[in-house]
Amino acid sequence: MISLGLLFWEFFKIGLFSIGGGMATLPFLYRLADKYDWFSRELLADMVAVSESTPGPIGVNMATYTGFQARGVIGGITSTMGLVLPSIIIIVLVAMFIEKIRDNKFMDNSFKILRPAVTGMIAAAGWIVIHMALFDGGLWGFFKYKEIILFVLIFIFMKKTKKHPLLYVGIAAAVGVIFKF
Repeated sequence: MISLGLLFWEFFKIGLFSIGGGMATLPFLYRLADKYDWFSRELLADMVAVSESTPGPIGVNMATYTGFQARGVIGGITSTMGLVLPSIIIIVLVAMFIEKIRDNKFMDNSFKILRPAVTGMIAAAGWIVIHMALFDGGLWGFFKYKEIILFVLIFIFMKKTKKHPLLYVGIAAAVGVIFKF
C-alpha cells in the first residue's frame, strides 16, 4: 500500500518545481509514471484529455486522481495538498515582500530569465502530449493518421472561427465515438 507521506512528498516536489502552471507539471508526472506504478503514461495522456475538458489544472486533477486511486478520499486530499502547498507558501511569501522587492534589479532580472525557462517547460510538456496523441512508436514511429487529421482540422477551425474551445472538445469526443478512434 502506498504511504500517504510518499504521495504527499512526490506531489509536493512536483508542485514546488513545476513553475508555469498545469501543463508544466507534465514532465514531472511522466517521470512519476516511470518511477511508480501509480498510473501509466497512457492513463496520463487520457487524463490530459479529460483535464483539458474539465475545470481545474491537470496537475491538481492528476494528483487528486492518483491519490484517490491509491488511498481513497484521504489519498486524494493528501496528494492534492502536496501539489498545491508549495504554491500557497510561495505566494504568501511573495505577497509579504512584493512591495520591498518591486524595484529590485536582481528580481527583475530573475523574472526575465524565468519566463523563457517556463516557456521551455510548457513547450516540452506540449511536445509530450503531441507525441503521445499522434504517434504510435518512437520519434519516427508510426503515425496515427486519423488523429493527425483531426488535430489539423480542429487547429484550423480554431484559428479561423474563434469559437469556444468547449465546442471543439465536444466535436472531438463525437468524432471519437462515431469513428471509433
